[in-house]
Amino acid sequence: MKTAFSTLGCPGWSWDEIFATAKDLGLDGIEVRGVENEMFAPAIRVFGRDRIDATRTRLEKAGMSIPMLTSGACLGFTEDYEHYVDEAKAYIDLAKTLSCPYVRVIVTPDAAPTEQEDIGQVKTLYMQLCAYAKGSGVSVLIETSGKLADSAAMRAFMQDVDPAAGGVLWDLHHPYRFFGETPAQTYNNIGPWVRYMHVKDSVMQNGKLQYRMMGYGDVPVFDALKLLDENGYTGFVSLEWLKRWCPDLQEPGIVFAHFASYMNYLKNQLK
Repeated sequence: MKTAFSTLGCPGWSWDEIFATAKDLGLDGIEVRGVENEMFAPAIRVFGRDRIDATRTRLEKAGMSIPMLTSGACLGFTEDYEHYVDEAKAYIDLAKTLSCPYVRVIVTPDAAPTEQEDIGQVKTLYMQLCAYAKGSGVSVLIETSGKLADSAAMRAFMQDVDPAAGGVLWDLHHPYRFFGETPAQTYNNIGPWVRYMHVKDSVMQNGKLQYRMMGYGDVPVFDALKLLDENGYTGFVSLEWLKRWCPDLQEPGIVFAHFASYMNYLKNQLK
């Protein structure tokens, strides 16, 4: 089981700062969701034509990789969906060049389920993207968010998806927090399609969600890791610290170091 953090957690950091921190903490990868003021990964400077080979070589020499490019492509909007399809395709093209195995797409920007989601459209567009990615070495992962945070709904959604081009990003937080699912319930429904995991911790206080550093909330992270380990999962578990969207959260230097230490502790409990 490998570890990474999402760059969503360090919006003010340069790529050099991101790289150095991940390397120093002994992490296996860096999940890309924006660098500094640029959210569109194909436009990030270190992925430009003149720098991408050096970026890839630097990662390889450090024993790290970019396991996922996390796009903002929302497939559940009834309007402007072509823009999001084009975005996802650009991410797939970049991922192929980077030898990055996964690109994330989502239903809508809202992690919580809403009545605005057109799941039929999501499925149509998702299948198109999987067809586009097939043969490239890149798989398109749909996240457990929105209505698809309901793992039974996700199971039905994934039934006819080509496993060579698609899969599920299991964001542990969403099925647990929005649908009251235990990790076992979620995994029983979507286990065959899980390719990647997002973790974050939180508590509910006075009816409001409050994010916490790992181990300081009530999200059953260890239970989920135990399930993955028992089922032979060797992929990534990535911290999604929502600092870019929630500026008052603790600073990334503190949070990332704690994540690395806490994950080592949990993995030792699995032995």
